[in-house]
Amino acid sequence: MSESRTLPVPDGLDGMRVDAGLSKLLGLSRTVVVAITESGGVLVDGRPAGKSDRLLAGSWLEVTLPEPERPVELKAVAVEGLEIIFQDDDVVVVDKPVGVAAHPSPGWSGPTVIGGLAAAGLRISTSGAAERQGVVHRLDVGTTGVMVVAKSEHAYTVLKRAFKERTVEKRYHALVQGHPDPSEGTIDAPIDRHPRHDYRWAVVAGGKPSITHYSTIEAFRAASLLDVKLETGRTHQIRVHFSALRHPCVGDLTYGSDPALAKRLGLSRQWLHARSLGFHHPADGQWVEFFSEYPADLAGALDVLAADY
Repeated sequence: MSESRTLPVPDGLDGMRVDAGLSKLLGLSRTVVVAITESGGVLVDGRPAGKSDRLLAGSWLEVTLPEPERPVELKAVAVEGLEIIFQDDDVVVVDKPVGVAAHPSPGWSGPTVIGGLAAAGLRISTSGAAERQGVVHRLDVGTTGVMVVAKSEHAYTVLKRAFKERTVEKRYHALVQGHPDPSEGTIDAPIDRHPRHDYRWAVVAGGKPSITHYSTIEAFRAASLLDVKLETGRTHQIRVHFSALRHPCVGDLTYGSDPALAKRLGLSRQWLHARSLGFHHPADGQWVEFFSEYPADLAGALDVLAADY
């Protein structure tokens, strides 16, 4: 059964957009707030509000909240191509194939890393939401490569803190269109949800601080292979930052890549690979680092580009 809340707009939210302000006020995701707003569930002084309307301190809000979603069920299903690189009592490091999500979520019925590990008989940390047990970071469904999952409660706590404090070293290889200038540099641009497309993210003023370091490994005629080090870990960060520079990841149609180039290279997803992951091991603090080779589709695309010369 839906719940309705009536309350005044606090001074601290004065001038904020409805979607951003209610997200902060009610502790809901921006996506949920947008859905409530678009269904007419947000009234300001008795009138329906749009997601981009501005809040005025002292105005009266009436918000009709949706029914709570049922927790997503974790299904133990074997995942083809999910390789365990390393495991001990505290962590399991995997090489995630394309088309696999980190954990179950509403609207995703495909394979997951957590489901694959459960099917393999691994016991992982029970910390966090039931469907995200042991997950301390994520890779997009269309991104391949190294990912670590906590097996012990101690490891979960230590690794969550390490990712938050940015002591984990995450390196990606990305094939981007054209040739970034300079060929080595840092992108420091805030990221938040796209103002018009809820399924995308964008560089926007007032977004979360986001920092990406990159250097060119090899320049081809139509694209550049980059080594990318993330200082922060925002959703779609690499894809958004290079799209904003007009050098989107090859094959990333969501963020403006050329479909003709993707077709010529045989790509059906973005060329983005989590190449290595380094962190202090939760058990003894020793630095450990793990690597992943390119999967066949990404390696094949590089071969086609190299043959252009």
